[in-house]
Amino acid sequence: MDHLKMELRHWVLSDAKELTNLCNAVDRHYLSDRLPNPYTEKDAAEWLKMVSENEAVSGIYRAIVYDGKLIGSISVEKKHDDAEIGYMLLNEYANKGIATEAVKQVCTIAFKVLSLEQITANVFQPNIASIRVLLKNGFKYKGAITNAVIKDGNVYNLLIYRLTKDCNENLARFKKIK
Repeated sequence: MDHLKMELRHWVLSDAKELTNLCNAVDRHYLSDRLPNPYTEKDAAEWLKMVSENEAVSGIYRAIVYDGKLIGSISVEKKHDDAEIGYMLLNEYANKGIATEAVKQVCTIAFKVLSLEQITANVFQPNIASIRVLLKNGFKYKGAITNAVIKDGNVYNLLIYRLTKDCNENLARFKKIK
């Protein structure tokens, strides 16, 4: 993957139409139901307003752009003493290293800007691609909540992965040495 073609950029209020198109085009199979379906421009405008008020205060929110095209979204949001990462990517850009690079970049930003000690990821058990992205970025498996999610009539375990600040810093140092 050409990392120069992928960038994380700040969301802006004028992204509402592109965000709406993205949210209606992504595969929702393993996404939380808190993402409205269908996703409207009103939903996008409300979310972008929340992002503008909370950026660098209680979260890091970025558009994933590849070769100039908006192809995904990634965020790390503070939840009490922890933070939770979430991301989505259009299917045609999967398995190209884009999500792995986006997670690496957003975690580095989040640890620094939000002064976090750890970031948690909750993944539906069959979502192998997302699990691989997390493992490549140093996230460690912490446990599962059995039968925690019902999605499209399917019952899934919710797997919990965690990245600590120390692990993130050590992983970054190791990658520089290689």
